Amino acid sequence: MSSLCEWPARQLAAAVAGGELSAAEVVHAHLDRIAAVDGRLNAFVDVDAERALAAARSQDEAAARGAGRGPLGGVPVTVKSAIEVAGLRCETGSPSRRGVMAAGDAVVVARLRAAGAIVLGTTNVAEMLMGYETVNPLHGRTANPWDVARTPGGSSGGESAAIAAGCSAGGIGSDGGGSIRVPAHFTGICGLKPTPGRVPSTGHQPACLGPFSLIGVVGPMARTVGDLDLLYRVTAGWDVTDPLATPLSAELGIDDGDNGCVGWFDSHPAVPVSRDTAASVQAAVAGLAAQGVAVEPWSPVGLDPATELWHVFFCEIGAQLLTSTLGAAARDLPILAAHAGDAPDRPALSAARLTDAWIARDLARAAILEAMSRHPVLVCPVTSMPAFGHDERRWDINGTSVGYLEAMRFTQWFNVLGLPAVVVPAGRSAEGLPIGVQVVGRPFEEARVLAIAARIEAACGGYRPPPAA
Repeated sequence: MSSLCEWPARQLAAAVAGGELSAAEVVHAHLDRIAAVDGRLNAFVDVDAERALAAARSQDEAAARGAGRGPLGGVPVTVKSAIEVAGLRCETGSPSRRGVMAAGDAVVVARLRAAGAIVLGTTNVAEMLMGYETVNPLHGRTANPWDVARTPGGSSGGESAAIAAGCSAGGIGSDGGGSIRVPAHFTGICGLKPTPGRVPSTGHQPACLGPFSLIGVVGPMARTVGDLDLLYRVTAGWDVTDPLATPLSAELGIDDGDNGCVGWFDSHPAVPVSRDTAASVQAAVAGLAAQGVAVEPWSPVGLDPATELWHVFFCEIGAQLLTSTLGAAARDLPILAAHAGDAPDRPALSAARLTDAWIARDLARAAILEAMSRHPVLVCPVTSMPAFGHDERRWDINGTSVGYLEAMRFTQWFNVLGLPAVVVPAGRSAEGLPIGVQVVGRPFEEARVLAIAARIEAACGGYRPPPAA
């Protein structure tokens, strides 16, 4: 039954709905895969085997009596352990939250269950979600299923490793500076950072409130763009407790209509990318052009203001909030340590600086949206390079030394600007590591972004099982 663990979620749901498979068979196969590979990966915080099997059997029994299963009927999913799943730990990898159990399901988890999905468990994260790799004092380090000496990314690295290795058919991560997209890129799967307010963040810890509501989102991760679209449609929609929720309904399915002229860039003047990364962007663009999509080079220099603004909204505000919880230990969290090292003389965040940054963010967003009027979709790198080795913090890229936060700049921009972005596999490095590309759109145009990502997936081959699978 191990081959089931590479099936797309849509295929699994169709097979269960048609009686070819039972939900219990599908869940058993995925629990067997977890048992076989997680000793090497350490992707999971909690595996909820007993409840998952009970839910699958209950669903099968109800279906035998004529009940419907829902669009995700029988599909096994996982959830990042910073998102509440009733009865499981929601510790965000921090000793300050050791033993914290979720009393109920986050909104997205409740919507997955209502659609028929079976929750297998929760996955490992960077400590307090402040790292582009997944390691913490409570649950240790997660390895990349392509090369266990490398990171699967962070902070949703346990989720990406589990999905890539076939331990679940898809799941939910969160993203405040690339935490869905970087892990998807590093492990060869797909991930969607939606527009803030599209998918409810209620039940995420730390809460996406105040300035974090502008940049932090919850979103789906899966092996195919079609599955990403399905998970997105199941979880998106109004929630009264989400501060940025919109009454707009999610589009029903991938919109492959007129997507305008796609702009693209394969590097940035201040941040080099590896040759394999640039080649993957070029391959994605060539694949679009071969399908009749209009493509043009696009200059990324207008994105420069977003870099410092992300440092204010994510790093400086994050440092203030986490210091109140963790004290001096907050300074050692990877993103905050890198931020402090980059500019040790930066003045303390004041109300005036925050107000100025908020205004500058709104102006920068307006300028980028105006620049995207001709190019409503952009294709670009996810990071400067493919998955890096555990604990690495600086890399030589084409003769230039690139630091930890610099290399991730390509994702940070679109958090602070509030734009939706999908990562889809598009190439391989010389070492055989997966390389994703980022497809970015205007606010609330997720369907358009997913449509372009699906075309790139078709042109470039999409997901391939990693060695650990």
